[in-house]
Amino acid sequence: MEELGLSELTSKQIEELCAIAEEAAREYVLSKVPSKRIETLNISAETEGTKPVTLTVEVDIALSPLMKDFDAQKLADETVKEAFTSAKKYLRRLTCHSQK
Repeated sequence: MEELGLSELTSKQIEELCAIAEEAAREYVLSKVPSKRIETLNISAETEGTKPVTLTVEVDIALSPLMKDFDAQKLADETVKEAFTSAKKYLRRLTCHSQK
C-alpha cells in the first residue's frame, strides 16, 4: 500500500480498517456468486505494525460443483483487490480528517 501520510492508527481505527476490508470482500463475492453456490468462504484481514500499518487480506473460497466453469482463484484475487480499495478509501478519509 502506498504511503498516505497518516499518523499512527489507534486500535479502534485498526479494528475498523480490518472490518471494512472484510465486509467489502464479502460483499464483492456475494455480488458475483449466489450464496447458495458457495461451499466455503473464509475472509480474514489482519494488520501488522502501527506506522506504517501493513494490511493483509486472505480469501479462501470453494464453490459448488455446479460452478465448475467459474474461476474461483480469479474471484479470490479480485476480492482481495476490492478489499484493498475499500481499505484505501477508509484511510484517505482518516487522512482528510487528521489534516483539518
